[in-house]
Amino acid sequence: MQNVHAGNAAIPAIGFGTYGMTAADIHRVIPAALGAGFRHIDTAQIYGNEGEIGRCVAASGIPRSEVFLTTKVWVSNYPEQLFEASVDESLRKLETDYIDLLLLHWPGSHVPLAEQIAGLNAVVRAGKVRHIGVSNFNRALMAEAIQLSAAPLVTNQFEYHPYLNQSLLIDSTLQAGLAVTGYCGMAVGRVFAEPTLKEIAARHERSVAQIVLRWLVQQRGMVALSRTTRIDRLAENLAVFDFELTSADMTEIYALATADSRIVDPPGLAPRWDSTGA
Repeated sequence: MQNVHAGNAAIPAIGFGTYGMTAADIHRVIPAALGAGFRHIDTAQIYGNEGEIGRCVAASGIPRSEVFLTTKVWVSNYPEQLFEASVDESLRKLETDYIDLLLLHWPGSHVPLAEQIAGLNAVVRAGKVRHIGVSNFNRALMAEAIQLSAAPLVTNQFEYHPYLNQSLLIDSTLQAGLAVTGYCGMAVGRVFAEPTLKEIAARHERSVAQIVLRWLVQQRGMVALSRTTRIDRLAENLAVFDFELTSADMTEIYALATADSRIVDPPGLAPRWDSTGA
């Protein structure tokens, strides 16, 4: 597993995403994922599965220091009087005394951003969190968050897949010294029917999923979240560090981006997005 370095954080370049996974799926898949070599697990308070993940990690026998845990504070917990208590609850559920990376989940909130960032910094000072960042922030909000924070922000996590041109946001994130964490990389399965990706996969004798994950991690400063409920796909999704896509391959994949390809855009939570014009 390669790491992406941002600030003083070393983030495993492929994380296991757990959005929408049931308790049964977590208990079935996470032990197998850890056994296959995943060392970065991504969850959130709103996912409702921190407790199951905590039990799986604790039972794995893998030293806590070798597992990178990311979770996210939900918007209803942004007020100062709720923020740290919600992190304490996440710590209890995750069965750990520190979180490797804590993110603000969405920018949509009546709570001033300065108060949200103060909450992140408070839990860093308390030793409860190693690294902090944001999720689903546009360029303007990310820049504001960086200015407000005493502790360095190490990532902006947002939707990114071959159909969504996020070059403006990616460039700004990297220029600010943050890693990009991309979610929804498979575009909710759309990539598997894509002729261009099938052709590239055939040339490299790899799966389409491997091609997309390789495309993601081959980009500078990129962490990719991989999610599957199929145990037979776990090792395959990690086996993307022993080959490279050509510059022509990369260009072909970039060229798949089209307008109106955003998948995740919840009203009231999402910001005014930066241009994704292809």
